[in-house]
Amino acid sequence: MKNQTEKITAIMSDTIYPPESIYNLIPREEEKAMKAPRYMSKFREQVKLEKEVNKAPSKTMGPAKVDVPSPQKYLLKHSKEPKLPEKKHFKYEDDELHSKPPIPARTDKPLMGLHSNKDFIKTNAVENIMAVPRKPQPVYAYTKKGDKQLLENSGLIPKYIKKKDYGQTPEYLLQRREEVRKAQEEYDNYVKERMREGAMKQLSGEERHNILQALKKNWDELHHQYQGLSVVTDTAPKKYRKERLEQEMKQLEKDIELIERHKTIYIASN
Repeated sequence: MKNQTEKITAIMSDTIYPPESIYNLIPREEEKAMKAPRYMSKFREQVKLEKEVNKAPSKTMGPAKVDVPSPQKYLLKHSKEPKLPEKKHFKYEDDELHSKPPIPARTDKPLMGLHSNKDFIKTNAVENIMAVPRKPQPVYAYTKKGDKQLLENSGLIPKYIKKKDYGQTPEYLLQRREEVRKAQEEYDNYVKERMREGAMKQLSGEERHNILQALKKNWDELHHQYQGLSVVTDTAPKKYRKERLEQEMKQLEKDIELIERHKTIYIASN
C-alpha cells in the first residue's frame, strides 16, 4: 500500500513539475489551437426574411417619444361619457298614407266659386244597383249565446281530404323503403357469396330448436341453483357465487332472446 502511494505521488509530481532540462530554455513558437468552422444554418436567409417581414417599429414597447398633451386641452368633466343621439320624433312609415290632412289655419281662405254638375244621389243609386252583392262568410256558433267564429279555420270543413296527395305514401317513406330494400339485397348477396365459398352455413330449423332448448335447460339449472342460495350473503364466497350465477343467467337470457328473435341464423364454418 505504501509503495503504491509513493508511485502515485511521483507520477503527479512529474506531471505538475516536469524534470529539469536545458532544452526547456529554448524558446518555442506558441501553437494556436485551430477552431472548428462556425455552424451556419441553411435556414438563415429564410429566418432573416421572415424577421424583416414581421418587423414593425414600436411594436411592443410603444413609440420612443410621445407628444405631451397641451395644457390648454385638459380633461373636461363628463367629456368621456357616451353621448346619446339627438331625439327624433317617432313616425310610422305609412303615416303619410293613412293620416288625415292637417287642419286649415285660421288665416286660410276657402276656394270660392267651385261648382259641379254631378248628381251624387243618382250616381250613388246606380252604383248600389249595379254592385255585386257580397257573399257572407260561413260561420258557426260555438256557444248557446250565439258567439260565432269563421267556419274555415274550425276544422269542420274537409279541406285536407281534397288535396292531391291525400292518402298517398309520402316521398320520404318511399325513399326509406328503397334504401332498406337495397341494403337487404346487398346483405343477401354477401351471404350467398360467403355460403358459396364455404365460409358460412345456415342453421336448420331442427338445429336452431335444439340449441334453444339446450339454452333454456341450462338456464333452468342455474335458476334452480340460484334459488337454493342462502338468503344472507355474509361471506365473500357466497357473494361471489351469487354474482356469478346472476351474470351467467343474464347472458343465457340474451342468447335465448337473440335466437328467438331471428329465424334465420348463419354461422362460420371454421
